[in-house]
Amino acid sequence: MLFDINAYLGTFALRELRHNDVPGLSALMQRKGIHRALVSAAEAITWKDCHSANRLLSERLTGTDGNILPCAVINPAYAGWRRDLEEAASGMGMRAVKLYPHWHGYSLGDQCADEMVRAATDLGLPVLIPVRAVDRRQLGWLFDVPDIPLTDIATLAARHPDARFVVLNGLGFTGSPLASREGERPDNCWIEISRLPLFISRELPVLLETLGAGRLLFGTGMPFKYPDPVLLKMEKLGASQSETRAICGENAAALLGLT
Repeated sequence: MLFDINAYLGTFALRELRHNDVPGLSALMQRKGIHRALVSAAEAITWKDCHSANRLLSERLTGTDGNILPCAVINPAYAGWRRDLEEAASGMGMRAVKLYPHWHGYSLGDQCADEMVRAATDLGLPVLIPVRAVDRRQLGWLFDVPDIPLTDIATLAARHPDARFVVLNGLGFTGSPLASREGERPDNCWIEISRLPLFISRELPVLLETLGAGRLLFGTGMPFKYPDPVLLKMEKLGASQSETRAICGENAAALLGLT
């Protein structure tokens, strides 16, 4: 089973997306052999009231077959975020929370981020942090949104050992605190693999060896990105059958409470 932990529905303000509605994404998943996907609303990246996009996502998924699962985007720097989180978890059935600190005007070192992580953990929800939403070169002239440093995520994870974090769209983990030796790295972080190089720096096989398959998650970033590159990475990785099952589905299902 292929379970995509990093997918989206909806419209992004700064570029056109294809396959970004339920029929389009479902058809793309079927063609690529992807059985399940955790999706958030692309509108939530740029909307000031990102919970409006969560509601839109929930409406889009009403009556679907359950293979596309909703993930809430919450802005802890926005008034009423606790009410938004509660509604997302209990009223909309959101399976996880995604944070965009650099898009929403706060940092992972701010008090509001700590409060957000504690609240999500109390609800049993993992916290997903995209290192980037899109490549900065695609942002246009009015936007300059830097990537989130991996050290910021590692520091946040160390402050919240009971929370569960998933790092999306990341790169450069080797040599970072997130991939340091066992006992020195946070043991509550999982890494989504869509940007990890298979050849050249060999970051994906290096992380498989150092962290183990239990800490890696299959993700595509579709429809911002096509799924083919990460599918090819998994095909050429040389992982065992049990490692492949863990990366491609079992880890995500366990994180989201689907087992």
